[in-house]
Amino acid sequence: MSLKEQIDIKKLPRHVAIIMDGNGRWAKQQGEQRTFGHKNGVTAVREVTEAAAELGVEYLTLYAFSTENWNRPRNEIDALMDLLINTMNVELKTLNENDIRLSAIGDLKSLPTKCYDNLMQTIEATKDNKRMTLVLALSYSAKWEMTQAIQKIASKVKEGTLSKEDISEDVISDHLCTKDMPEPELLIRTSGENRISNFLLWQIAYSELYFTKTLWPEFDKEEFYTALIDYQKRERRFGNVPENLSSTDHA
Repeated sequence: MSLKEQIDIKKLPRHVAIIMDGNGRWAKQQGEQRTFGHKNGVTAVREVTEAAAELGVEYLTLYAFSTENWNRPRNEIDALMDLLINTMNVELKTLNENDIRLSAIGDLKSLPTKCYDNLMQTIEATKDNKRMTLVLALSYSAKWEMTQAIQKIASKVKEGTLSKEDISEDVISDHLCTKDMPEPELLIRTSGENRISNFLLWQIAYSELYFTKTLWPEFDKEEFYTALIDYQKRERRFGNVPENLSSTDHA
């Protein structure tokens, strides 16, 4: 039985988030510059996106560029932005053919103008697709996101349109970038690093975490299936005890 056949379609996570890590190390192993790793990482993005859509995952969020990444060497940043533009131009047809909608979260206005415009054009061109939503986290960090949410909530309290007594978990969630998405049930990180790196800190409170030593350019469909199989073997309790969980509590 193949790995794909071992996956229970009825127990799929609705939302999978991935910290794509290891492009630079993979490139170094090949004797190449870091940008070579980023270019080859696009293949992994395509593989995982196709695999998730084929299975029926509703949302796939990829941590593509953090706010901290702006501190990298200028030539690497420029190469990443150019790669993003080229990838969107090349993959637009594939996204539409596979009925995949593109979305993005983060401080998008901080992106270079050409990159931002290309992103918005691709989002607009795929907005009616229904099969799956592919979310790119760009110029994103969870601390930035939560700071923005607190500022918006504080403004509403000051204006009198929101009472401080009415601030709840739901109100906070409604002011985050991900307000229109379910929280991820599964978070995957590649490259062997066992940390979250400022990604979706509020949203992953009850997510299952899966760490693999595989570097991102080598993370293919089989690796994705392996992560899903591992996820489906786990019992998600949400702070409860097993006897209080129904037989259908799998997500």
